[in-house]
Amino acid sequence: MKRLPSIAWKPTAGADCERQRVLPFLERSERRFRMFRWGIAASTALLIVGMIEFSAAGRYHVRIWTDRAHDAVRYGLLGLQQDRERIEANWRARREHGIEQTYQRLSSFYQETDDGTRELFRVAGMDPDHALVRYGRGDAGFVISPQVFERDDRGRSYRFRPGIRSVWLRQITLHNGPFGLFQVLDTPAHRAAAGRAGAIVDEGSIQHTNSWGLRGPEPDLSAPVRGIVLGDSFMQGMFNSDADTPSRYLERRLESTWREPVTIVNTGHIGYSPEQYYYTLEEYGERVKPQFVVVSVCPNDFGEGMEVLHGRGDWFEEAGYWLGEIRRWCLGHQAICLMVPVPTNLQIEGLRDDDWYPGRICRIVRTISARYCDPLNDFTDEFLRLRRRGEREGHPSPRCALFNYQIDDDHFSPVGAALWAKVVARRLALLLDPPIPSPRGGKSLGNR
Repeated sequence: MKRLPSIAWKPTAGADCERQRVLPFLERSERRFRMFRWGIAASTALLIVGMIEFSAAGRYHVRIWTDRAHDAVRYGLLGLQQDRERIEANWRARREHGIEQTYQRLSSFYQETDDGTRELFRVAGMDPDHALVRYGRGDAGFVISPQVFERDDRGRSYRFRPGIRSVWLRQITLHNGPFGLFQVLDTPAHRAAAGRAGAIVDEGSIQHTNSWGLRGPEPDLSAPVRGIVLGDSFMQGMFNSDADTPSRYLERRLESTWREPVTIVNTGHIGYSPEQYYYTLEEYGERVKPQFVVVSVCPNDFGEGMEVLHGRGDWFEEAGYWLGEIRRWCLGHQAICLMVPVPTNLQIEGLRDDDWYPGRICRIVRTISARYCDPLNDFTDEFLRLRRRGEREGHPSPRCALFNYQIDDDHFSPVGAALWAKVVARRLALLLDPPIPSPRGGKSLGNR
């Protein structure tokens, strides 16, 4: 509606009117215009409320905004102590939203993709009717095969199924699809479906799980040296064979050092974060009774990986809380807790910047230097040594052989996993006394 200009008149001299008056028909027009504006504002507000009421995404975002405003006042302005129950309720809401969004993307993608990809999803149990959609990395939702993983509602979100043989598939592109992890059963049917979908079966990545639902051999609880490794896909040994995981190399290193049986329980799962590390330790710690716990952390334990490296991690405090709980568990069970940040390829080959990662870890964990082991310098030295050797032998490589670059992957190669174990074993050998005879005729470790 076009607004008409106001026409005012001045009172004559001696008039007792103290303000300008508006002609009656213009006053009526002004009133109708104000009513029109208020009507538009009210309609817009009702529309927004309706969208929020009938939209799960709308309700979710309103809740998140409200919680953030509440937290800013409560913790920022008033300086009150954080409410752990409120924090965990907020994370539950974020995770439920992420899982819901992932299901929606999976359904939409599945309807629009080609027949070969749909067949692969069906054979792997990752179609909309059977897929296991869980959260990891804080609140990231992703699709995994229920034939390889199973749901866990006791803090871990998901876990490996016991006693299975699986393999990784590569070169699967999900245009406009959900984030999927293609670790599937290793059977002729799965391999055939992968071939028809254009995927590559990574032969070097075949993995077996033991009766505990963990990668590696059955734990020997009678071994005089027992340890637990907590971590994500780096410790799982993604794309490496069972013999080439960091935990297996660590086990062999310590056996060579002490000439005694060693059992290392590898709890690494792709996508895990410090919260899942803690609940994993709670589950297996009492059974293993470890003398040491190695906690492997990497950039995306604290937010998006690249963001963390550039100082923009968004949940350092949350990760710090769970790492603190791990340290408290170890203190209460007289086990050494060794923090080991994963050295990234960007740090080794590019600009050195330790300020946020791994430097921030020391600020949030607050452990002594002896129980913080950073392999970055050892990895850098080995990168330079391997590059120099390649130049001498006539086949120089610009990339670091410590990572799986031959398949365009940034996880440890077998060479990198072995080096990680060498560095960690060296520190553990300095922290732990050699096995000594126990009163019952066995052997045990002493802590320094």
